[in-house]
Amino acid sequence: MQYRRTKRPGGCYFFTLVTHQRQKILTYPENIQRLRAAIKREQAKNPFTIDAIVILPDHLHCLWTLPPKDADYSGKWSRIKRYFSIGCVGADKYTPDSRLKKREKAVWQRRFWEHAIRDEDDWRRHMDYIHYNPVKHGYANAPKQWLHGSFKRCVEKGWYTEDWGNLEPESIKNMNPE
Repeated sequence: MQYRRTKRPGGCYFFTLVTHQRQKILTYPENIQRLRAAIKREQAKNPFTIDAIVILPDHLHCLWTLPPKDADYSGKWSRIKRYFSIGCVGADKYTPDSRLKKREKAVWQRRFWEHAIRDEDDWRRHMDYIHYNPVKHGYANAPKQWLHGSFKRCVEKGWYTEDWGNLEPESIKNMNPE
């Protein structure tokens, strides 16, 4: 099957990446550090802005804004996933034959979900979805309690109040980009 992705230079995108078979490998502190290092490494070589991010035990969500002449988010994710996978701990030792043939480790699902942000309202809804996600999955009672995300940075920027997200925002009801 041929996948077609929207590619707009300078675009803003929402992403969901899921670990292989939803392994909870993003609970290991060294994997969180490795993922952050992989992202920073890629940003240093091929700049982009992370507007928001949340890292949960078996998946992550983020909003990126690319530079004006850049639409290569797939290449960026490929390099981030590859660098992360090399040093990943706790992934299942079993790797299916289909992955062995391609010299892949069973760390990430092969593909990722991407959504091109259409306007400010769409950006806000996805921003809210990212920050409410730990509450949605039962990992925290409020976004401010979750350590692996950008909520506190967004509070500092004035985009949220610290008590935001104690209840599910109307803006994200029925959203499920996982």
